[in-house]
Amino acid sequence: MRFSTWIRQHLAALRALLVLTVITGIVYPVAVFAVAQLPGLHDRSNGSLIEVDGTVVGSRLIGQSFTDPDGKALVQYFQSRPSMAGTNGYDPMSTSASNLGPESIVDAPDTPSLLTTVCTRSKEVGDREGVDGSRPFCTENGVGAVLSVIGPRDADGEVSHPTQVVSVNEACPATPFLSTYKGVRVECAKAGEDYSVGRIVPIFGDASVDTPVPSDAVTASGSGLDPHISPAYAALQVARIAKVRNISEDQVRALIDANTSGRTLGFLGEPRVNVVELNLDLDRRYPFRG
Repeated sequence: MRFSTWIRQHLAALRALLVLTVITGIVYPVAVFAVAQLPGLHDRSNGSLIEVDGTVVGSRLIGQSFTDPDGKALVQYFQSRPSMAGTNGYDPMSTSASNLGPESIVDAPDTPSLLTTVCTRSKEVGDREGVDGSRPFCTENGVGAVLSVIGPRDADGEVSHPTQVVSVNEACPATPFLSTYKGVRVECAKAGEDYSVGRIVPIFGDASVDTPVPSDAVTASGSGLDPHISPAYAALQVARIAKVRNISEDQVRALIDANTSGRTLGFLGEPRVNVVELNLDLDRRYPFRG
């Protein structure tokens, strides 16, 4: 190849690089930014930020935790759904879920199973709102009601005559939620012991499947940033909010209605309540004087 031809080819490549850099690196981003500033798009493109007295206090698109420094719920506020994003939840830089599924029913040494997490949250919500937070497959103490049944198995894998039964999610010296199972005394779980050799048996228990604590009160969203809760969870918190704020329950319900969105396009998803906007509205209309 002649040297002059090589030079022309590289100059052509350089010109293409410069032109494409200008188009894709300058013109296109500026055009997108300009379109995003049009009326009707400006708020969403800038993060749907919420300002109070000139100070940004949040976003309509990202939830917040309404808890004290120790993680305890602030009773004067509506509580958001749980979040697994970051150490304290609702961290936009660490959006995530727990990645635990329905088979996560046995606690690890330092990590509770999904079942125990749900049971614990349900008990906490029930205690806070004054309702029965018990759920099927949960103990009264708020952990997963799961047994390891140890002994010879039959052809179907069942242990008809167990030699040992352990409540795997209740560490000693806890008193197991069941005293006996198939005639064998149920033991608490000893630290460091491996009970996977037994047949893992979740116990349904006596709790009703129609629990007053809705699922979004005890499970985190996939992103960990969901700003919404269900109208059912909002309604569950009405009595507490009204009592703490010294207002009527009808006044609280009116605020919930004002901050409830219907199904998207009328048929997608479910009605939802924006907790951040609801709590700001609550503070604006009925300040807490605790």
